[in-house]
Amino acid sequence: MSGLGQALDGNEVGRLGLGCFFYGSSAREDSMRTIRGALELGVNLLDTSDAYAAGENEVLVGEAIAGRRHSAFVITKFGWVLDSSGNPIRLDGSGAHVRRSCEASLERLGTDYIDLYIAHRIDPSVPIEETAGELSRLIDEGKIRAMGLSEAGVATVERAHSAGPLGALQTEYSLWSREPETEVIPLCRRLGVAFIAYSPLGRGFLTGRIRAESDLEASDFRRGHPRFQTENLSRNLPLASSLRDLGAELGHTPAQLALAWLLSRPGRVYAIPGTRRLEHVRENLDAMTVRLTAAELDAVGDAVPPALVHGQRHPPGHMQTIGR
Repeated sequence: MSGLGQALDGNEVGRLGLGCFFYGSSAREDSMRTIRGALELGVNLLDTSDAYAAGENEVLVGEAIAGRRHSAFVITKFGWVLDSSGNPIRLDGSGAHVRRSCEASLERLGTDYIDLYIAHRIDPSVPIEETAGELSRLIDEGKIRAMGLSEAGVATVERAHSAGPLGALQTEYSLWSREPETEVIPLCRRLGVAFIAYSPLGRGFLTGRIRAESDLEASDFRRGHPRFQTENLSRNLPLASSLRDLGAELGHTPAQLALAWLLSRPGRVYAIPGTRRLEHVRENLDAMTVRLTAAELDAVGDAVPPALVHGQRHPPGHMQTIGR
């Protein structure tokens, strides 16, 4: 499988990686401890972006893998143009922006190659063939080893793969976000493209640790997401409760059930749960050893019926960038 599932110092790229979205300049030592701790536990798939903490996230990942670069499979992303405060304001998929972004990410990461370079979102003003063409040239130059897309529609994936080929598609996928099962994942299987699930724990909802809106700090970004807002959250919380109850019955945490379910899906699905805490990394990794019967997997799926999930998965403005 192009880009993933390949040998990495004699080992396969782990299907359970670490999403590094949470790490920035604040709590730097704690962030570094979590990333390095994850590497020591055997996690070798790290996901970052030039848009996370305005590039500081990439710096942290680069420092964490210093001295062990060949034991880490690094994914980073490009596409967002940031304002002076580090907030994304528009997309740029032009070849020139792809190259500039790659050079800047290489410098921040302190490496001479990126394992998988992903278009964070699709710029509708630029033909995907231009974006994919520049990515192909970066592969030829050895600056990246594989290319991918994030939250792209099926037609765009097919066009990019023809110009590519693609190594991976990254899209939100979890018990409460199953839209990719209809078209996207079957397409990836047909094309031989790896599928990487981000937010596999529903931004923490599927861990069962959120029991009320008051559990979210005032500054928590999830307060801006429809599924976590007052009315929707009150309707969604019984789903977390059902998963918690099932976990107690089966002897696993809700997070472990959610990840085990995801990794059992058809095709080779990779997951990149994010966390600030090393103990949660350990908990998540234990999902790799969870063995559930077909009936138990069905019960996990039935605990969080998609039809009962209330609210869109992103704020309205962000939803407009998805599925292009």
